[in-house]
Order: sequence, then structure tokens, then C-alpha cells
Amino acid sequence: MLYEKHMAKQKSQYVCQECGFHTPRWEGQCRSCGQWNTLVEEIVTKPATAKGRGWSVADEGQKTRVVPATQVVENKKHDRWSTQMEELNRVLGGGIVPGSYTLLGGDPGIGKSTLLLQVAGKLAENNIRVLYVSGEESIEQSALRAQRLGVKSANLLLAAESQLETIISIAKKERPNVLIIDSIQTVYLSELQSAPGSVSQVRECASHLMGLAKGEGLAIFLVGHVTKEGNIAGPKVLEHMVDTVLSFEGDSNHQYRLLRALKNRFGATNELGVFQMDSTGLIEVTNPSEVFLEERSHAAFGSSIFAAMEGTRPLLCEVQALSSPTPTTFPKRTALGFDINRVHLLIAVLNKHLDIDLNQADVYVNVVGGLKLNEPATDLAVAAALISSHKQIQINPGLCFAGELGLTGEIRGVSLIADRVKEAEKLGFSHFVLPASNKKHITGAKREIILVFVKTVSELANTLNNFSESKRSYSQKVDSDLDLI
Repeated sequence: MLYEKHMAKQKSQYVCQECGFHTPRWEGQCRSCGQWNTLVEEIVTKPATAKGRGWSVADEGQKTRVVPATQVVENKKHDRWSTQMEELNRVLGGGIVPGSYTLLGGDPGIGKSTLLLQVAGKLAENNIRVLYVSGEESIEQSALRAQRLGVKSANLLLAAESQLETIISIAKKERPNVLIIDSIQTVYLSELQSAPGSVSQVRECASHLMGLAKGEGLAIFLVGHVTKEGNIAGPKVLEHMVDTVLSFEGDSNHQYRLLRALKNRFGATNELGVFQMDSTGLIEVTNPSEVFLEERSHAAFGSSIFAAMEGTRPLLCEVQALSSPTPTTFPKRTALGFDINRVHLLIAVLNKHLDIDLNQADVYVNVVGGLKLNEPATDLAVAAALISSHKQIQINPGLCFAGELGLTGEIRGVSLIADRVKEAEKLGFSHFVLPASNKKHITGAKREIILVFVKTVSELANTLNNFSESKRSYSQKVDSDLDLI
């Protein structure tokens, strides 16, 4: 009888590790998100009390305060803590906000722990107390890593712990200003029977840590693992809980790393920070445009320069395209750093409105340096590279592109065009091909530069031909239907 009662308490359910959907029976495919083989069995236990779920600044038995927003701003002004790394400050919106809750995700070995340990060392040198808790390494291993990075400060405290209750107890005892947890997938709450890293554990641990951050005014950084698709592992609610979501990207075979802000309640999103991985840690790249263009060939076909905008930061990058005849029935389409569906769209537009037949050619598009371009303004540069490769037209090395292509062959305007041109001017670019609708947005351009405003993809092809045929002033060869400054 006692055995039957004991067994009755052990109830289980199957929880999707992608979206958090739960069902009493195992299924091969999640009915909520459609992912396969993501349902994992977890033991359902009834919590002793409701205390500890969510968070509240008020003590038990007290009423929650309600104050006017103006009074809060006047009485409690927080200065940001500088990380002493301008690239990271840019992505965070100017520095670390006390009481903020930040999630950093990235592929294994990309440098997440290295970045946070370097930041911890720089904060500690400025008399900001930092507690670094590792659930994946011992204290000795973390100390060796800190020594390699040149981190030496008594304000940096190291701990190796996975139990959440112990971590919170240490944080309340040591009273740090910044708490770093590496990683959230290794932390577990003892009252839950599920394994660390499961949806239930990640959700509940993140909720308790959010209460610690908001209630104690403690800035918390979480390291998060990613799935094979590149998304942060765990329930989507984890990204909704935190104030900032950072993504650390890059190829482990290359030395450059890109830090993006996917969500930021204290600054602009889609900001970009560029770092270089070195034997001594991560080094800031203050002029990424110059870095991404330093190995560019000046006598190559199928290469164009695009003036991108990463958040509020202009960034120049090289776009390469290769068109190669193929005897197969189904030509290959490959894109690195650019949406493959966008490549299909641009090929269809060029086939329709120009004397180009790309249906019998393999097409490859690559953004140099491991960058990933998502904005439609890249269309003009990709189209120019495809035309150059297919028709063997050499693009003038001083030419820069920005613009969006429509399905009817028109060139559409893009945002922040003046900032793009200004950044290209700094690197010596003197010729620009831009949408005609952006002409009114550019004022105060230097007389030494040439701005060509095009309306259709046909005008783009004519522009490439005219630039390629002669090194004389473009104004001597421009067609009457093109708009030139």
C-alpha cells in the first residue's frame, strides 16, 4: 500500500525543449513548434509553496510601492558602468546598467567565457566587485584562464557551483555589483526533479535570478548555449525575461568575432561590436570597415562594396558573386552571409529585366569576413556583383553601392544613406551608385566624389559598363537618362 502511494506521486510529462509545450505522452514531433525529437520526459512535482516563483521587491506582508515615474527618475539616477571596451559599450548602449539582466549566447568555443572574464577583470580594476560563477569549470581552471588573460584584481571573486540556492546565498553574502553565471544550462533548482538544462530548470532558475537582479540592484550576465540552428537553447520565455540578448558570432576558423544586440531595453538593437581573437584574449577592432576590405583584390570580377548599417554604425564590406555555366538541369545556388531566398529573387529580376540568362549557371554569393547581411539595401551590391561576374565587367574599385531591388526592376531607397556615404568617404571611396529617391537625403557631399542615382536595374547595368570602359571622368560618358551629381 505504501509502495502504491509512493508511485502515485511520481507523475511525469513530456516537455518540448524548444518551445516548452508539454504533453502526457511521448510524441515524435512537437504539436506546438513542429520540431522533431524534442520531447523529453520530466518528473512533475508539486512545489511546497508558491513562494519563490516570480519576484517582488517588497518584503512579505508589505504592499508593493506605486510611485510616479518623474519621482523615480529624480530620486534614483543610475550611471552606467563602463566595461573599458568601447565595442561592448556600444552594443550595450553605453555600458552596464545596475540591476540589468543580460543573456549572452553563441556557439561552443566562440569566446563567450573569454569575453565575460575580460570584462570582469576590467570592471574589477575600476573597484566594481564582480562574482564569476562557473558551472562548467573548477575554480582552478577559471583562475588559469584569468591568469592567461592578464586579469589580476582582488575585486574579482571566482566560484564553481551549479545549485541555484547556493549561488544566490553566495551573492547575498559577498554583495557583488555584477554577477556572471556560466552557464544557465548548468544551473539547477534542487526542488525540481528535471535535469539541468531542461525547459523547467532554465525557466525557473532564470525567474529566480531575475528576482535577484531587480530586487538587489545586481547586474547579472548569463551565458546561454545555442542549438544547431543558432538559436539560444531553452524556452523562448528566457529571452523575454532578460533586458538584453547578445549574440556572439563568428567562425572558429577565423580570428574575427561579431557581437550583436538582438534585444536591448537600455539602448539600440542590432548594434555590432567587432573583436579579434588573439592568444591573449579578445582585442577590439576599432575600424572594422578597413579590416574587412584590407584583402580585397582591385582587379577581380564579381566583387562589389556595400555600405551596410549595423544598428547606428556604418560598416563597409565586400560582396562577392560567381556565375559559372553548368550542364546540369538544376543549377546550384549557394549563399554565405546572405539570404538564399533573396538570391533567387535577384536572379529572377536580372533574368527578367536584363539580357542575362542565369538559369543555366551555378550562382555563388559570399559576404567576406564572416558577416551576415540581412537588410534589403544589400540587393544593389549583390546584383552588381552578379552582373560583373556573368558579363565579365570589372567594377571600378572606388565604387560603392547601396539600394534595394523591387520585383519590377526598380531601385528603391534605403535609410541612413548620408551615414553610409560618409563612412565610405573616410576609406577613400569616391564613386557611389545609389537609389534616385535618396538624392534628397544627401547634402553637403564633397565635390571630389561622384554620386550616380539610378532608378532601374537597366540603369545599374549601364553604369557598370560606363565605369568599366574608361578611367576618364564619369561625367564624360554618362547617359542622358542617368542622374549624376
